[in-house]
Amino acid sequence: MKRIVGISLGSSSRDHAVTVELNNEQYRIERIGTDSDMNKMIEKIRELDGKVDAFGLGGMDLYIYAVDRRYEIRDARRIVRAAKKTPIVDGSGLKNTLERRSIEYLNRNTDLFKTPQKVLLMCAMDRMGMAQALEEAGCIMTYGDLAFIIGLPVFLSSLKTLAVIARVLAPPIGQLPFTMIYPTGDKQSINKPRFRERFLENNIIAGDFHFIRRFMPEQLPGKTIITNTVTRTDIDFLKERKVKMLITTTPEMEGRSFGTNVMEALLVSMVGGKHELTEKEYNDLLKKLDLKPRVVDLQLI
Repeated sequence: MKRIVGISLGSSSRDHAVTVELNNEQYRIERIGTDSDMNKMIEKIRELDGKVDAFGLGGMDLYIYAVDRRYEIRDARRIVRAAKKTPIVDGSGLKNTLERRSIEYLNRNTDLFKTPQKVLLMCAMDRMGMAQALEEAGCIMTYGDLAFIIGLPVFLSSLKTLAVIARVLAPPIGQLPFTMIYPTGDKQSINKPRFRERFLENNIIAGDFHFIRRFMPEQLPGKTIITNTVTRTDIDFLKERKVKMLITTTPEMEGRSFGTNVMEALLVSMVGGKHELTEKEYNDLLKKLDLKPRVVDLQLI
């Protein structure tokens, strides 16, 4: 049995473990939260290095993207270096493949994009594949990178404009302590609504769930959420906020979805533990596994 471990900067209250069988092989998939403690992350990686088949770097990104360029986050690089033997991935490979494929699947097989949808994507630099696929599906986009990462009340509607701005801002942002640019630990469960009108004027809210939960208004009646990792508690939270539809780009496993970092680590373990797969390798594996997004009508549960 192969063992996949996601080491997350997020809350340990979200820890979960499952055993699944894929292609006639069993995989033990675990998520371990460290409650914002980066040193604890490093210690845990060192403890398990060489003893597990792949690590997922959770609760933080190693890279952020601006169309044709990627920028490294310093704190994440420090943590990744703790793994000397076991491959460690941050999910960016899947964000550019699985999430793109998920939007394409929804476009082909559902009526979600039958008419142009207004979409608020919390951070396009974190989910470039999703951003590009949503644009290709004919969506009217609002990008919240500047508002939700650095607090500027500025929203963009063009990836080209974002790419130009990112070339100036991304390098210094990557040098900041990660806790300054992303909710970690207990902050992940605290809702501090900001820019309510931007949430309410869009039909679909997309992106990282912790960004959405952190900044969403008290009510989002009739809205659709497209995101990644959610627990049963998160589903109850969204239902209470009157969200209509929940779509997760990663599949459900025993009542919850794992993050893209854990799913990417799973794929890496399938091909013998390469540290970074090509886009073609990811797409070939995804096609073989036939993973589909999960669609939940919250009004029916």
